[in-house]
Amino acid sequence: MDAGLTIPLATLVLLVALALAFDFMNGFHDAANSIATVVSTGVLRPHYAVAWAAFFNFVAIFIFHLKVAATVGKGIVDPLAIDHYVIFGALIGAIIWNLVTWYYGIPSSSSHALIGGMIGATIAKAGVDPLVMKGIVRTVSFIFISPVLGMLLGGLIMVAVSWVCLRSAPRKVDRWFRRLQLVSSAAYSIGHGSNDAQKTMGIIWLLLISAGVTSTDAAMPPNWVIVSCYIAIAMGTMFGGWRIVKTMGQKITKLRPVGGFAAETGGAITLFMASSLGIPVSTTHTITGAIVGVGSAQRVRAVRWGLAGNIVIAWIVTMPAAAIMAALAYYLGRLIL
Repeated sequence: MDAGLTIPLATLVLLVALALAFDFMNGFHDAANSIATVVSTGVLRPHYAVAWAAFFNFVAIFIFHLKVAATVGKGIVDPLAIDHYVIFGALIGAIIWNLVTWYYGIPSSSSHALIGGMIGATIAKAGVDPLVMKGIVRTVSFIFISPVLGMLLGGLIMVAVSWVCLRSAPRKVDRWFRRLQLVSSAAYSIGHGSNDAQKTMGIIWLLLISAGVTSTDAAMPPNWVIVSCYIAIAMGTMFGGWRIVKTMGQKITKLRPVGGFAAETGGAITLFMASSLGIPVSTTHTITGAIVGVGSAQRVRAVRWGLAGNIVIAWIVTMPAAAIMAALAYYLGRLIL
């Protein structure tokens, strides 16, 4: 064990690598959120769309402060109660849930899987006392607030655009919004990177605090953590989560470029607000709500409400399911680390 470290260096390196693997998987799993609308409307081909989204995932590093990372690192569980076994359990629980939902094409939340994993592994170690209820309540409340806000904004933008373009020829409207959708998809990808990459930063930050590498008084994680997390999520997006694209882009409601623009813009505004407030939200929930808002603004029957309802059930189940898996992984970590 190196001087100053409270855990073996090899274990520390392994857990940092595992966290970056989760970040990569987050980008892979949530790539559909960034590209589903722009692919399903035919504005970009899939391989161009993922490159576009990955680039703007990384651009977020230059725009947003690290408020979400601070919330995950210090505002969900007490950092003093965390050790490497808890981090291992949280990451393994979240990764397993992501793999299950990816395999079945369910657009669940990587973010809430990670936070559920943190809660489950912490409870397995020390009970409920280390939980920071204020941060947990804010995060859980946004399971409902972010999709509703995305739905309202997406619907309102769709209505506003419809009024503005009322006397325009459909072909002209389609041509203009094919261009504008490039802007809206870039904005949404920036929002995705700003919120999701920071969650993994928070986990690695917790790990470094528990290992004695940095103190709880540090205002932000080391620069190498920040850069590596943004790179990992961008690379994950490059490889894409194709199983979920069809669900997001076509099965919930049929989209045209004008609808894709409205959904992405509504989703981007929601993510910008959440990241600015330091609230870890689900990009999956947000864009799904925005797509539903756009579909219902055109015609209520245009939305497949049964499928949307099944997705909402998956959202509610995610945190407790990941928590249970993480608690089991915590005990496994005690045996193998």
